[in-house]
Amino acid sequence: MTAQLSTPFTEQFGVRYPIVQGGMQWVGRAELASAVSNAGGLGMITALTFPTPADLAVEIERARTLTDQPFGVNLTILPTIAPPPYDEYRKVIIDSGVSIVETAGSNPEPHLESFSPHGIRVVHKCTSVRHAVKAERAGVDAISIDGFECAGHPGEDDVPGLVLIPLTVRAVTIPVIASGGFADGRGLAAALALGAAGINMGTRFMCTAEAPVHDAVKRCIVAAGEHDTELIFRPLRNTARVARNAVSTEVVRILADGGEFADVRELVRGVRGRQVFESGDLDAGIWTAGLAQALIEDVPSVADLVERIVTDAAESLRGAMDMFGAPGRPTEEPA
Repeated sequence: MTAQLSTPFTEQFGVRYPIVQGGMQWVGRAELASAVSNAGGLGMITALTFPTPADLAVEIERARTLTDQPFGVNLTILPTIAPPPYDEYRKVIIDSGVSIVETAGSNPEPHLESFSPHGIRVVHKCTSVRHAVKAERAGVDAISIDGFECAGHPGEDDVPGLVLIPLTVRAVTIPVIASGGFADGRGLAAALALGAAGINMGTRFMCTAEAPVHDAVKRCIVAAGEHDTELIFRPLRNTARVARNAVSTEVVRILADGGEFADVRELVRGVRGRQVFESGDLDAGIWTAGLAQALIEDVPSVADLVERIVTDAAESLRGAMDMFGAPGRPTEEPA
């Protein structure tokens, strides 16, 4: 039987285990989000995976046919060539009765003005302590803090989770979810020991049976090591960690040689990344992957993965405690 695990996050957000599925473009669909929620975690549908707000509404309803457990919607605002109608996506989230939202990419205050009056709890993803403090002051309900190990956008400070997580826990009073580099029970145990109230996983959930990506992508993640990612857009101060392939290495080369975004625009188009996940052509475009891929060795069901993580975390923490003497045990005096 899976161990019981209660933290401030599980209590506040109504889930059994403090394990959150990260918002992932093209991957955060109903089948994955519902599987995570059914397993006791918090699944996330990624709003901008869907071309229109109406399509998002359909996906939310599809998720409701697959789970009766809480799930959320990720809404990320990042610089794009053609900004989507964010106000309309927010309205769909509200009208659909979604009770949990993960925001990312910019100041959460405009989101809160829409969501808070409807009792929607907001987890804000950020990459620095200063942004976490600002988000708490704005009124978010929890922080998801991204260490430098994460897939996607790790910010520009390059602070790894081992330092960033306890710094954030010390700086805010709301629950902190640790993100970036998490893939197993040892990681969950470490996050809890650092003061976090749970973990967020993207790459690990992408490599599960229910993830709606081509098997070739999953096999690539299993085979990959800690050196098999690229940091693109660094000269543009918009760093993104993606899988290393022919396209991402070319993007790095062009920008390192003095190129500008216009010189790589066609290489990094989102539709090309979607093609990777749908066709299995690993060099069709750029696609996100975190350093956690080095820890991934299989493609389990989401239910098996979550149970394994919780069980292994409990064993790891018990094993660590066994290294200490029993409380109150008298120390023998030397003869």
